Amino acid sequence: MKFRIQDEAGEAAQAAVEQAIENGLEEAEVFSMDKVMEYLIAAQDAIVAYLPKILIAVIILWIGMRLINRLVNWMNTVFEKRDFSPELRPFLKSVFSATLKILLILLVANLIGLPVTSFVAILAAAGFAVGMALQGSLSNFASGVMILIFRPYKVGDLIEIEDQMGHVKEIQIFNTVIVTLDNRMVIIPNSTAIGGMITNLSAEEHLRIDLNINMPYSEDFDKVEQILLNAVKSSPKVLENPAPMVGIESYDTHFIVLAVRPYARVEDYWDVYFEVNKNMKKAFNENGIQVAYSEGVELGPIGK
Repeated sequence: MKFRIQDEAGEAAQAAVEQAIENGLEEAEVFSMDKVMEYLIAAQDAIVAYLPKILIAVIILWIGMRLINRLVNWMNTVFEKRDFSPELRPFLKSVFSATLKILLILLVANLIGLPVTSFVAILAAAGFAVGMALQGSLSNFASGVMILIFRPYKVGDLIEIEDQMGHVKEIQIFNTVIVTLDNRMVIIPNSTAIGGMITNLSAEEHLRIDLNINMPYSEDFDKVEQILLNAVKSSPKVLENPAPMVGIESYDTHFIVLAVRPYARVEDYWDVYFEVNKNMKKAFNENGIQVAYSEGVELGPIGK
């Protein structure tokens, strides 16, 4: 009898537990459904509140991108018509396009309601830190942009910077690469080029070549002048216009210093320089013109 009562009590307890579990599951299901409905209602409210802004932002973004592309293409066309530097054109186009697109994205983000101010502050601080760390490089970069904009020289020009003369091989953003007349490659920082004196020997179509030769006091200048002019003009690369000239530059202790000034195209400079010197020496020899030796004491034939 006693065991019978215990069995009935155990069955009742088990039934109570099962009922409690069922009630808990039902409450959990009700709680979960309430949360889902709450989230759905919140999402619906958010969609209703933000959907017009999102649509407007998408439209502004689409129209803005098209306008930016057209503006960049227009700027590139203007650069081409004005014969703007082809080295700088792609760089400026990229910078201009990227800047406008960043401003457009910030405008759209602000329209939607995103916290743009803090992002801009962080970006500005990072840019300042990077700028301080790369101060020298940024100086060369800015100088490179100035060179490409104002074009004091271009690729192929014969220039002289910091006592280095050579032809410009490449204009980079940070450096200018020149090849000297003895075939050495020299890399000059753009800030050094902009901050110093630049001599561009290719800026004009022709150059004057400054040569000097000595004449003894005993010789007739008019005679020597004509001999030298004939020697200069015998070089086919000497220009007729401007015409070459010969004049007295100074009076030394034992001889007269004559200035010989032919003109040549930039690319013929060194050919004319050496050829005219050779022709003058030959002309003096053929016409028996004597010169003072280095001691400046006696006169003698110039030799063949």
